[in-house]
Amino acid sequence: MASLTAALDARPMPEAPAAAGRRSTVKGGLTPSRPRRVVENSAYAAFVRRAVRAHGRRIGSGDVEALADLLALSVEIERALTTAVHGLRAAGYSWAEIAGRIGVTRQAAQQRWGAALQVTGRG
Repeated sequence: MASLTAALDARPMPEAPAAAGRRSTVKGGLTPSRPRRVVENSAYAAFVRRAVRAHGRRIGSGDVEALADLLALSVEIERALTTAVHGLRAAGYSWAEIAGRIGVTRQAAQQRWGAALQVTGRG
């Protein structure tokens, strides 16, 4: 079945007949060739904060089964922080620059994320 799908995908698409003066009925907002909308980091972070708070409220209203999911989300956030700091260090940012953005001392940032960087050889 996979080879049949691959063969069908490899076939050239037939050309559409000439429009002959007709207006296009393609909806512009659904056209895949439209430019992608760029979402700024601050807007995206605000959205994620709202979603996490809403998830906490939902659990707090009695969904005890989802408590483990929220804890797993906190683990993912910690991994994302570690990835971000490693990327910033690789891009040449100093511990002082990173620490200044999050309101801690250089030493605190280095203690929290520096050991993992040394293990990976990127510190």
